[in-house]
Amino acid sequence: MADGDANVGGEVTRAPLRLVREVVGMSSGGFGGAFKRDCTDLSRRVALLAHLLEEIRDFFGDLRPLDASTSSSSRSTSLSDLTVALQAAKRLLSAAGNFNSQISSDGAAKKIAFQFQCVTWKLEKALGSLPYDHFNISEEVQEQVELVRAQLRRATEKYGGPLSSTILSRALSQPLDKEIDLAQSGSRMIGSLHIENAGIIDHEVKVMVDTIPKGNASTGDCVDQMINESERPRNVDAGRVISASNGLDENKKPDSPVIPVDFLCPISLELMRDPVIVATGQTYERSYIQRWIDCDNTTCPKTQQRLQNLTLTPNYVLRSLISQWCAIHNIEQPMALTNGRIKKTDGSLCDVSGDVATIEALVRKLSSPSVEERRAAVAEIRSLSKRSTDNRILIAEAGAIPILVHLLTADDGLTQENAVTSILNLSIFENNKGLIMLAGAVPSIVQVLRVGSMEARENAAATFFSLSLADENKIIIGASGAIPALVDLLQNGSARGKKDAATALFNLCIYQGNKGRAVRAGIISALLEMLTDSSSVMVDEALTILSVLASHQEAKIVIVKASTIPVLIDLVRTGLPRNKENAAAILLSLCKRNTENLACISRLGAVIPLMELAKSGTERAKRKATSLLELLRNLQQL
Repeated sequence: MADGDANVGGEVTRAPLRLVREVVGMSSGGFGGAFKRDCTDLSRRVALLAHLLEEIRDFFGDLRPLDASTSSSSRSTSLSDLTVALQAAKRLLSAAGNFNSQISSDGAAKKIAFQFQCVTWKLEKALGSLPYDHFNISEEVQEQVELVRAQLRRATEKYGGPLSSTILSRALSQPLDKEIDLAQSGSRMIGSLHIENAGIIDHEVKVMVDTIPKGNASTGDCVDQMINESERPRNVDAGRVISASNGLDENKKPDSPVIPVDFLCPISLELMRDPVIVATGQTYERSYIQRWIDCDNTTCPKTQQRLQNLTLTPNYVLRSLISQWCAIHNIEQPMALTNGRIKKTDGSLCDVSGDVATIEALVRKLSSPSVEERRAAVAEIRSLSKRSTDNRILIAEAGAIPILVHLLTADDGLTQENAVTSILNLSIFENNKGLIMLAGAVPSIVQVLRVGSMEARENAAATFFSLSLADENKIIIGASGAIPALVDLLQNGSARGKKDAATALFNLCIYQGNKGRAVRAGIISALLEMLTDSSSVMVDEALTILSVLASHQEAKIVIVKASTIPVLIDLVRTGLPRNKENAAAILLSLCKRNTENLACISRLGAVIPLMELAKSGTERAKRKATSLLELLRNLQQL
């Protein structure tokens, strides 16, 4: 391990390790009171994380990032999430450890019970976001963590199910000696919990501003997978939770303005940016009510009245009032227009009122009964979405995304091709990723990936790469049937298609649950072909994906059966420096706790090239080669 990595590893693991040990110390004296069982269960689960944090400390920085932007800072951020959750757990155990229901108010007991729900869910989500592959966590410890996560998921359900980011951040930011202000939140909070638990609404998918995946995501059902865990901009501390829908710091100062009730969507409880009116006269945020309707619901969520029609009418008056209120309180609405102007990154305002009218007219033409008019409109949308971020914002604001998703299944091939490319272009703007997912785009993109033109398939694969930068999306895309279609493109696509498929598959396979899907789809044979084809220019991509897969037990078996070990040894001997280190990393993963594979690489003459690599390779290659040689020496001593 390099000294710099060791220092960073020590810094980022010291706090969570200390918290775990403090929780263990608290539990040693036992818990009493009304929450004795809850405290005991939570402390036991926290204690099981000690092995994980010790391995992270030992192996921090061992894997050089497979992408240039996957830095130590991104790994540190994921650990910061866990630290925040552990701090909340410690505070909760301190407050609830000897809680006396006889002398405390009923409200205080409800507050602590609700905190158990918040903390267990936050811990599970934090564990789900850790990049286990990048930390080189052993299979035994990963299995132990999966057990803890399963226990936390069951506990969350017992306490009442997952929470929205707004409710979670409010609860975790309040001191435990204060009551939750249910009176101020009113029935909105209670109603939201009821809706979430009923599993009716898929919540907004979180949007990651960082352009590299953080690691394994949460498992569970579709509702859990689409829980909004909030946007985290690069320069915001991990402990701050910011809503992906309204961009407001939820850990508000006491004097922060209270959002008027009428400005909050009844479904999401968040500030609306695109309010629309349904047939009953109620107003909702467009993306949430559209998702409600797309789930075959025909009633108004608030009144339960049957919707006479499914028309969504923009509420321009309310949008204007919200914009004015945001301007008065110096609050910015992401993606929202303020009086026909967009705020630039330098703080200046750009007048786009003329562009708004043009784009809204184009969006209306996307629904034209004329094939020619639709084709021309989507071609223009594609062109505009390619040009600038402003256009991507305006096109999404005009409600184009759900219509473009519908056009993905158009019979006209050119319309379909332009529609998927438009969605790809729109997804470049981070806030649009959530809107695309909420519009139910994934199944249609899979269909394009299977039967579209080659250009459409290429851009469908690139779209999946863009969308899968958010961890929840890795799960949803992986479960949609996209992986076999991507593997087929990897094998049979154009040169560009293979590149796009490789980047999408790499990103998806960072999530542990997708590795088995990729193996069963035949990815190993496709990667081996890329490694052995003398004309292939994708050796680096193939090794990068294999290095991610090699930690998965099912993948290990298939990799060895495919006679990949001799190819890897040859690459250690003759490959480029980056190829040598990836080949050594894969061999190390295959040989850990596997004497048969170790004996195999010894018989095939790996010792000499490994010794050369340990002397003259890159820093990561030296570490991998040295570890392999140590395993081989231990094998000879048996």
